[in-house]
Amino acid sequence: MKALRFTALLIACAVAAPSAQAQGISSRAMRKKEDEEKQKIEDQKRLVSKREKRFPMGSAWIAVSLNGKPFTGAERPSFTISDQYRATGFGGCNAFSATAYPLREQHIAVGPIALTKKQCDKGVMALEQAFLVALRTAAQWDIVEGGSLVVKSQAGELRF
Repeated sequence: MKALRFTALLIACAVAAPSAQAQGISSRAMRKKEDEEKQKIEDQKRLVSKREKRFPMGSAWIAVSLNGKPFTGAERPSFTISDQYRATGFGGCNAFSATAYPLREQHIAVGPIALTKKQCDKGVMALEQAFLVALRTAAQWDIVEGGSLVVKSQAGELRF
């Protein structure tokens, strides 16, 4: 009886051994498949970053509206960002300059604004202040609808 049990145990081990080898191969195959999937994800990330929009440095932008309210008059706010990341422009009454860095994923960082001290009509000054606050707190930008620039900030949305 012991011999019969021992033989049955040997047969069970012999049957289980190829299964363990097959399982080792399948776990290697699974690891390889996971590695391939990770590589595909990395390739997709690189592709997205290649398609990422680039801020058009050196282009002049003239403001059209702030939070849907159009800018009126001949002296509309404007700005340009140079290749040295220097934003210069006109706020509606005063000239200004600041550092401005277009960042990845269409984000933007604008530093403190240096401003001339010219005095204008109160309405113009208020509009200029709103424009400069929106520009200073800018967080994201996008080029949309036929080349229009949209800058989103805590203070609202600027369209150029």
